[in-house]
Order: sequence, then structure tokens, then C-alpha cells
Amino acid sequence: MHRYIPNTDLDIKEMLDVVGVKSIDSLFNDIPDYLILNRELCLNNGLSELEIENRMNELSVKNRDTKELTCFLGAGAYDHYIPSIIKHLAGRSEFYTAYTPYQPEISQGTLQVIFEYQTMICNLTGMDVSNASLYDGATACAEGAIMATESTRRSTVLVSKTVNPETRKVLHSYMQFRNKKVVEVDLSDGVTDIDKLKGLIDQDTAAVIIQNPNFFGIIENMEEVEKLTHDNKALLISSVDPVSLALLKKPGETGVDIVTGDAQSFGNNLNYGGPYLGFMATTTKLMRKMPGRIVGQSLDEDGKRAFVLTLQAREQHIRRFKATSNICSNQNLNVLIATIYMVTMGKKGLREVAIQSTQKAHYAMNKLIENGIYKLTFNQPFFKEFAVTGQQDGSMVNKELLKHNILGGYNLHKDYSGLENSILLCVTEKRTKQEIDQLVKLMEGME
Repeated sequence: MHRYIPNTDLDIKEMLDVVGVKSIDSLFNDIPDYLILNRELCLNNGLSELEIENRMNELSVKNRDTKELTCFLGAGAYDHYIPSIIKHLAGRSEFYTAYTPYQPEISQGTLQVIFEYQTMICNLTGMDVSNASLYDGATACAEGAIMATESTRRSTVLVSKTVNPETRKVLHSYMQFRNKKVVEVDLSDGVTDIDKLKGLIDQDTAAVIIQNPNFFGIIENMEEVEKLTHDNKALLISSVDPVSLALLKKPGETGVDIVTGDAQSFGNNLNYGGPYLGFMATTTKLMRKMPGRIVGQSLDEDGKRAFVLTLQAREQHIRRFKATSNICSNQNLNVLIATIYMVTMGKKGLREVAIQSTQKAHYAMNKLIENGIYKLTFNQPFFKEFAVTGQQDGSMVNKELLKHNILGGYNLHKDYSGLENSILLCVTEKRTKQEIDQLVKLMEGME
């Protein structure tokens, strides 16, 4: 029996009679002719269940993942170790099937997970409050920019070109439909050009967005940016790698107003690009401008610990024109995974991940520049990603590495003119000395 049964001609006639139109095409009269396709879709004939299963299997074997490939690619998605306990706990039916806590009184398990997640995000970032989560790091950054413009009543956002290029594209998409201006600040030797920032910031600046560690893996000078931002009464937004927070100074300690990022590194698989989860944390002062929902802790009538939806500033819960954002579902399953990861690793475990990543990244960098074949693109302190420049185009280097089952780095020339033959490499705690040495040997052999 077919799972999806189309409407019969009689069904269609009855529905059209009720609506009061003669044909289905009449329902689309408001659409201009030039937008209508006016031809049949180019679809193949239907397949049986067995045929479609075979077809999907044929397509799936074309994929190659990090079980097969040694990964040195980062640029926003990271191949960190995932403890085996995560899939077993996250796969439990009460978690796996949970959608969204519309009725808090019967969603206590879901709300407790979100509450614990928010608490740990606040501890990591040094901020006062966190929301339930957003779609990914890029949209979290854009939502932070919207928060800033709403809070300051200003219309310009300055974003450093050292912020992930994909995040900047999403930011431009979000802000143009709110009639807000996005201005990109140039970089100098891999970090935000402070002099250029000084020349751009003014009384209409709502926020300055800095990624730290930035897209090149480099540690930015947040103290100088913070002073310049707050002297102009703008808000400072920092997009961060959550793993780095186990090692670097917390954003809250450097005067950041809004912290955003992607917690994919916390136990979530690479998943060929998603789903991921964006996180956001801010100060109590800005809490009511935060999108999504915030879970709080209270007591029930019996005096027992209970969890509630403290703030719900999303358009499904309040009047649409008063909503801070049109964000819909939070990434609850991904939040659960991140929560289990943080609890499993603990403070010491997460710090060990950060230390091993940065130590192995520096080992790889030193080996690559040792013989002078490659040079360090930017002479700056970095976390777990670094850029090197050689004689070959980055795409050609990656193509050759793939022949040896190595997923190479990010070709920087795709997004940054002047960085020809520069490649951004990432080294996490998963990489072994043997794997790093093999990468160096192969890359040196190409020059």
C-alpha cells in the first residue's frame, strides 16, 4: 500500500467547489506570469521501494567521511573525538523523539537538559544568561547583530574580515531585510586592523563583531577592540570556538556583550555540514532582547525542583510584531548531545582537548615551515588552526592529499584576494604524530 495517496478527481472537485474556484490554477492567479514555470517538472518515472533503496545506496557510497579520511580541515566544522556514551544516551527514545517543550509541565526532562546546557554555556563564556540554542553559529551571529541594533537603536554593524566568510554572508542576508548596514573591517597580518576600525566606528555603530580565535585560528586583541567599541557606546559581539574557552580568557572577562558560536565541536558529528547548533550568551541587561527561549528553575507546589520557560521572546509565543526574532525550533537534540559531551568531559577533559589541539597544531606548523618549503602566512599566536603559504594552489594541494586519504585544509584564496597558494590547516586532539608527519611529508613532496 502506498504511504502517500493523492487526491482523487472527485476530492479535488469537492474542495474547489467549497473554495469557490473552477480549477487549481485559479488558486495562483496572484502570481505574475513571468514567475510561472509553464512546463512539467523534469522528474524521472517513479521507482519501487527496492529500486529507490538501491539508488540511494549507489549515491551514498560516493561520500567519503572522516572514518575513511584523516581530517586536517576546519574553517568552522571540526573533527573532535566523540565519546561513545553520547550516542547511547542521546539515542534513548525519550530524548530522541522530543521536539519542543510547548507544555512545560509534561516536558520536565527536556527543560532540565536545556537548563543544564544554558548553565554550562554561561560558565564557559563568563556571561549571565544563555538561550536554548539557535540554528548554527552563522545565524547566531546574525541574531546577535539584530539584538545589538534593537538595543542601541542604531543601524550600522561593523564586522571584521577575519570573521568566517560564511558567517559574514549570512549576516549580510539577515541585515539587508531589516534595512541595517553592514560594513566590513579590513585585516592586517591576519587580525582585525585596529586603525581601520577606528576610522569606521561612529555614533551610528550598533555593534562590532570580532571572531576569536578568528577564521585563521589567530587570537585577536580583544582588549583594544573592547575599549574602542565601548568608548563609542556600541556593543561588542564575539564569535568563539567553544573548545578554546577551556584555555583562553572568557569573553565575559574581556567586556564582551554578546557571545555567539557553534557548539558542533561538543559531541556532534560533522554530518556533512549539519545539523549543528548555534549558541548565544549575553548580559542580564540585554536578556529581554535575546531570541528564542530561556529555561529557568523554580519549585512546584510540593516544593520540588521544577523547570519553567522563563522567557519566550519568539513569534510563536507572543505577538509577532513584539517578537525579537522569527527563529522557530531550537536544536534540542544537538543541545542534548552537547550537554552530555560537556558533562562527560568535565572541566579537566575539555581543557585537555584544548591543550592537545593547540600543541599538535603548533607541532604541525613547526614541521611544515622547518625546511623553508612553506612559510607561515601570518606571524601571530594561534589556537588549533594556522595558515601556510607554498608554491602550489591550495586546491591542487588538497586534490593530491585526497589521493592519500587525507582531507586537506581550506583554500584561503577562495575568499581572500592576495592569499594565493595559502591553505588553512586544522589540527585537533584526534590527530596523531604519525598522521601529522605523513601530511608534512606529502605536502613537502608537492613543492
